[in-house]
Amino acid sequence: MQVQNTINNLIKASISVKEQIISDGVMAPILEEVIQIITNTFQNGGAVYFCGNGGSAADAQHLAAEFSGRFYKDRKALPSEALHCNTSYLTAVANDYSYDVIYSRLIEGIARKGDVLIGLSTSGNSGNILKAFEMANSMGVITIGMTGAGGGKMKAISNYLIEVPSNTTPRIQESHILIGHIICELVEKNIFG
Repeated sequence: MQVQNTINNLIKASISVKEQIISDGVMAPILEEVIQIITNTFQNGGAVYFCGNGGSAADAQHLAAEFSGRFYKDRKALPSEALHCNTSYLTAVANDYSYDVIYSRLIEGIARKGDVLIGLSTSGNSGNILKAFEMANSMGVITIGMTGAGGGKMKAISNYLIEVPSNTTPRIQESHILIGHIICELVEKNIFG
């Protein structure tokens, strides 16, 4: 019975964060704007890139695949990629330069003005994502940070900040996937009806 109570309490904690997102009333207007920006980027021939570390890298890859593969509709692919998927590049740059520049060097090489870079970091302080955002900002790439409460250092360098009201990594990541799915669904609807 104690394990079942723990399970139920963890589910309630996840629900509580999502209820706070609704009650705060801050996120929906930001998401509406982000959805329109991403829609415009795709409609103008641009790309959307994602980056993260650990579980956030898995989430980045998941969300990129929703755009480049499909979400609900059987439709044309949208240009989207998670930046950590090329392991030869990743290990070479981490070894030859620094792990902190793995994403910024790739953004410098492939992104164009008007593209979008979405960085997922529960703390908002991941060095490699901060450097990627700095590079993106210098190139006219739109930066969207997805963080936990406070936004960390990403708050100051994100064009748009999607800040989950929690300091607990699993609860933040659960909300990032919810938010990412909302973005993917509504962008797809905007473009394909």
